[in-house]
Amino acid sequence: MSLKRKVIITSAVTGAIHTPSMSPHLPVSPEEIAEAAIGAAEAGAAVVHLHARDPKDGRPSQDPRHFEPILEKVTANSDVVINITTGGSPHMTVEERMRPVAAFKPELASLNMGSMNFGLYPMLDRFAEFEHEWERESLEKSRDLVFKNTFADIETILGIGNANGTRFEFECYDISHLNNLAHFHGRGLARGPLFVQSVFGLLGGIGAHPEDLMHMRRTADRLLGADYEWSILGAGRNQMPLATMGAAMGSHVRVGLEDSLWIGPGQLAKSNAEQVSRARVILEALNLEVATPDEAREILQLKGRTNVGF
Repeated sequence: MSLKRKVIITSAVTGAIHTPSMSPHLPVSPEEIAEAAIGAAEAGAAVVHLHARDPKDGRPSQDPRHFEPILEKVTANSDVVINITTGGSPHMTVEERMRPVAAFKPELASLNMGSMNFGLYPMLDRFAEFEHEWERESLEKSRDLVFKNTFADIETILGIGNANGTRFEFECYDISHLNNLAHFHGRGLARGPLFVQSVFGLLGGIGAHPEDLMHMRRTADRLLGADYEWSILGAGRNQMPLATMGAAMGSHVRVGLEDSLWIGPGQLAKSNAEQVSRARVILEALNLEVATPDEAREILQLKGRTNVGF
């Protein structure tokens, strides 16, 4: 009998899309974010994808000082793979977004593979009241916002990561982003095995229909061949359905409160761990095995937790 396939669960614990007023369970302070990451790891996540927030008002922050206490607590209590964002917030400059990865030299970092419209403003219709004025302003400004990730930006971030031995979670929100990734792979700047995170259901990117998922998979196969590991991120209510379809087709999965605040229709998830546990149940029902952090390191050929800058 063949061995079960190992599936990496990534938990994106807070992000920059959702604001504190949207859910009482969204981690905001460094302590809350660290506890959320540790809880997700204990539930089965091999990778935690980390953003930081200003503890004063929950505003997204790429200040390394806001990451330091998170990294310190997570590494003291877990061997989980830490993935630090270079996406930050679409409202930030690329220079701001690169600061924590340059400072901390993680095993893994996220990298957005193209500029795009990034429409979060429909959430204004779902949430009537906000504790902080910046929350409403941030959502409203997304009507006229291009999330900037030019070829020069991507090349700069790849250069920082390659110099430090950091590998990337390549976030691909549309088919064009796969073509961009193939371009950098062909130039030897994006190095395999590529960890391709296909993102579905965000306004401005590809949709969340099963046909969209299959189109993304076919295109990745055509452009990248066998030199990649595929993962699925479904936004909002698409989180678990697309994770299930993707896993059945050979993908890894990403869940977490960055991507969806929900665990069921009209039911807020109480924690990242709750979503990881749900994903684990799905994977095990498909006769798949959840990868440990060290197995994820082996699959993605990471440099190891002792070779980082924190």
